[in-house]
Amino acid sequence: MTIRVVIAEDQGMVRGALAALLELEPDIEVAAQAADAAEALAAIGRARADVLLTDIEMPGMTGLELAVKVRDELPAVKVIILTTFARTGYLRRAMDAGVRGYLLKDAPSSELAAAIRRVHAGGRAVSAELAAEAWAEEDPLTDRERQVLRLAADGRSSAEIAGALHLAEGTVRNYLSEAISKLGAANRVDAARIARSKGFL
Repeated sequence: MTIRVVIAEDQGMVRGALAALLELEPDIEVAAQAADAAEALAAIGRARADVLLTDIEMPGMTGLELAVKVRDELPAVKVIILTTFARTGYLRRAMDAGVRGYLLKDAPSSELAAAIRRVHAGGRAVSAELAAEAWAEEDPLTDRERQVLRLAADGRSSAEIAGALHLAEGTVRNYLSEAISKLGAANRVDAARIARSKGFL
């Protein structure tokens, strides 16, 4: 039985290298390649994919947001995150999004094919040490605090964030204050830096 894989990766050279590696496997077929999440979402249904292999950081929608959409709209498709980020916050959010595999790009290529087979068969494929660390540290932020902090990290004012999220300015300040307090940060910029370093953003 051939496992049909869609690759979502915004760096063309990396995407091509992954496809070339996987095409060497007798039971894996790269059914489509996508440069961003929107393209991947369209390709998955068209290609009758079994597995989606996606990066996290992509323009527009992130790989984690894509995983949520796949879980909700195409539940038969299994998702594997392939990333450079060994951040426990990302792993926790990936698991919450229904992701079945979380691999790092510096892992041996043989691990990738084995992970695809394991996930396709209904199992999980996650770095053991990363998994242990992930459950040791809780992500303290709510989804709304994360949204507000992400916009603050882009340098937006409370008024601009309020406009973007259709909230009152005072509400935005409350969310920022909560996030700063939970992260033990000095200010909103420090809070965003801490959250990003832990993979909470």
